Amino acid sequence: MESTCNGSKDSSPVFYLVGIPSLPETLFFLVFLLFLLIYLLILVGNALILVAVGTEPRLHKPMYFFLINLSALDILSTTTTLPKMLSLLLLGDHVFSFPACFLQMYLFHGLNCSEAFILVVMAYDRYVAICRPLHYPVHMTPQTNAALAASAWLAALLLPIPAVVKTSQMAYDNIARIYHCFCDHLALVQASCSDTTPQTLLGFCIAMVVSFLPLLLVLLSYAHIVASVLRISSREGRSKAFSTCTSHLLVVGTYYSSIAIAYVAYRADLPLDFHIVGNVVFAILTPVLNPLIYTLRNKDVKAAITKIACRQDPECDD
Repeated sequence: MESTCNGSKDSSPVFYLVGIPSLPETLFFLVFLLFLLIYLLILVGNALILVAVGTEPRLHKPMYFFLINLSALDILSTTTTLPKMLSLLLLGDHVFSFPACFLQMYLFHGLNCSEAFILVVMAYDRYVAICRPLHYPVHMTPQTNAALAASAWLAALLLPIPAVVKTSQMAYDNIARIYHCFCDHLALVQASCSDTTPQTLLGFCIAMVVSFLPLLLVLLSYAHIVASVLRISSREGRSKAFSTCTSHLLVVGTYYSSIAIAYVAYRADLPLDFHIVGNVVFAILTPVLNPLIYTLRNKDVKAAITKIACRQDPECDD
């Protein structure tokens, strides 16, 4: 690691998370309650999907196998950021050690990259189901599904490593102030007193790979799906084919909308608070909406969750 700007090169910097700079302290507890509620919704909603898919034999299909990967990612990614944010708001716990901060950065970006690739795999699953239905049992075997999911996790968890390593080698003050609620790559780069240009460029290149490349693959899959569905003669057949894609399309839309919010907040000439809030929205929007989308829009998942609820309530009306 390079020597720090104001301090000994032998000591590791300590990071000070500023949070949202303009947020009055009188509102800290209210925002804490809001984030706590969101975190509980994420945990309960995604845990329900995991239990529903795991216990309901009708949901033991490739589409739902990838869905439980998505739910697991949502739980893990928010658990890397929200507990520290809650501690910051409630206890004033602003300090983060050097290793802990970079571990959080790696896990946050790696898990969110994995989510982008899982969404691509889910789009491929829908492509095979609609465009090549006769080949679906051959292409989407349990072994293939496991390999696709493992590849999405592994590739995305490897991609952030160069950015984490390079950023950790930058120079920092002994107490470096991070204007963010968690250890985001760009916030750490901006906290450094080294030349930030190379790291900003590296972060941009990685963002292109893990955001726009998956989006292009999803759009390519759906271009084939739309072309195939339009060839179906009956309106009922077209509606049924599209209905199997609705939940996934909504999740994709939510995920890339949150990225767009974070990108606009960063690029636009807006106060720092907007950039921080934009990144927080990116961190929590998709995980909190995914369970709602699949619960409300997917009748099989809704039925499985209702069945679980009825088991807990003897008076539940079947």
